[in-house]
Amino acid sequence: MKLKAIVEQIQHESKVVQGEATKDMTYESHHTYLDESAAKEAFANSVAKLLNVNGWSDLSSLASDFALYDSIGRQKHAGPVEIDDFIQIGLPGPTPENWVRVISLSRSDNLAEFTVQPCPDPLASKPDQIDHFFAEQARSTFRVKLSGNTISAFEIGQHESINNQQPQAGERGFINTIIAEAGWLFYQKIQWKLLTDYLVHL
Repeated sequence: MKLKAIVEQIQHESKVVQGEATKDMTYESHHTYLDESAAKEAFANSVAKLLNVNGWSDLSSLASDFALYDSIGRQKHAGPVEIDDFIQIGLPGPTPENWVRVISLSRSDNLAEFTVQPCPDPLASKPDQIDHFFAEQARSTFRVKLSGNTISAFEIGQHESINNQQPQAGERGFINTIIAEAGWLFYQKIQWKLLTDYLVHL
């Protein structure tokens, strides 16, 4: 890597830590079945797993806890995710809860996906505070796709920036920086690879 590129990377990372720049990250898994018939049958199960967000908590002791809430903040103990639902994310360890809202969802014969963005805690009266370690402009898309006899699963993070600016960060600015940096370094890879493998049945 040339010196100029190294300097630019360091400058970018500095801006990221200060909440002034963003990152895009993608994690994916693929599994090829013996034939298209088997893949199509398995894909239906992949879609069910994708939409059953409450079930994501059971992946591993290393995984986060996920709890689904409806658009007015009532917990949903069963049923698929829907647009305007909220998802409460509890990371392993003594960290604050994180919240996202489902902003889009689509399904077809060969693809299912939904996208979330960080949001305030719907159970609290802090409309100016984003209760997530990423800022409000971040997006995460969870996708399963069938191509021939191959199922693919993705977690696509876009515009990920640290939520450490006021007033959105509230009292969470420092811990949000620690969580986000740890996520980029290693935890996101663990969490989302567990999920994408699960979605393609590995």
